[in-house]
Amino acid sequence: AQVRAFRGSESKSRNQIASNPQQAKYLLSVERQQKVKEALYLFLLQKREENELSQAFTAYNTRIITPPMGPVGPTSPVRRNILLIAFVAGLAIPAGILFTMESLNTKVRVRKDIENITAPFLGELPMSGKVRKKGIRARLLSMIGIKPKAGDVERYEILVKEGSRNIVNEAFRVIRSNLEFIIGKNTDHKVIMLTSMNPGSGKTFITSNLAASFAIKGKKVCIVDLDLRKTTISKYVGSPRAGVSGYLNGEIADWHKILMPVGKTHNLSMLPGGSIPPNPSELLYSPNMSRLIDELRKEFDLLFIDCPPTDMVADTSIITPMADLTIFVMRSGVLDRRLVPTIQGFYTDKKFNNMTILLNGIPSKVNGYGYGYGYGYGYGYGYGYGHGKEDA
Repeated sequence: AQVRAFRGSESKSRNQIASNPQQAKYLLSVERQQKVKEALYLFLLQKREENELSQAFTAYNTRIITPPMGPVGPTSPVRRNILLIAFVAGLAIPAGILFTMESLNTKVRVRKDIENITAPFLGELPMSGKVRKKGIRARLLSMIGIKPKAGDVERYEILVKEGSRNIVNEAFRVIRSNLEFIIGKNTDHKVIMLTSMNPGSGKTFITSNLAASFAIKGKKVCIVDLDLRKTTISKYVGSPRAGVSGYLNGEIADWHKILMPVGKTHNLSMLPGGSIPPNPSELLYSPNMSRLIDELRKEFDLLFIDCPPTDMVADTSIITPMADLTIFVMRSGVLDRRLVPTIQGFYTDKKFNNMTILLNGIPSKVNGYGYGYGYGYGYGYGYGYGHGKEDA
């Protein structure tokens, strides 16, 4: 029994000896991990101590030499600088806009812009006064397409009056004198036609007032409305339905029946256009047209013909051979300077008989017209040829 006990003890001892390498390996691994963690802990502990020591023994080498000074209030924004910048910007921005607008403006404005035209220069008309008066009610009704009442309709008035010395009357006297000088002693120059390059040039206004200026001087004058597509000048006598169109198509046998006095101006008559025909160009080709002009030549000292703008319709070209002298109206601020060579071509090629140039709509403070009479003839727009402007 003792032998078995010893053998069992021996076997147990052998088993323990056999397991010692694994235990040693495990213990060695634990020992290594312990040494690594211990070394890391000691390193961190050392750095913490060094950091605490460096904070404890660092000497501050900064000091205040001059105490802070200055106003207690804010240093920005500065009111004076803001006002100065706003003032400069208020001058620079409008100046820049005006400079750009002037640089891009291609319209004829003063006589200098048409100095390349060699045709005789008849004169200039300033912008002054109101030609037509129209009530506010009529304006509002026309905007919504309602026909105004009789009291609201536009009134066409002649500004040239006998004895008047305002700026418009003086300007027309100058033009009348220049026109008389051009006509001279040639009594055959009786028929004067007025035309322009584009609508809105003021032909109708100039025709009526220039004719009135000659009538005041004692000339027997007749205005013939041959702008049969618009008949604007006929509004000075109420736009009657009987007119030149009726005489040309044979409905009216005697033109004396349609001859009407213009306002209170003595020696001034008008042949209104009448109803707007569907074929104005064909009517102007009628033999009655040349017969009418010939008979008017015998009865009147001067004939003023209001024509449509040139090159827009053929009417002006048909009327041209019947006229002795042509006044080509150019409107300041309306006519493009790029059309000036074309107008010069009209004169060079003798498209119009004895062509002269009249510049209309000069601002009152240009070329000595600064008399303080105000601005604006009151010309309307919307000529009826698709250009959206009325020739008045």
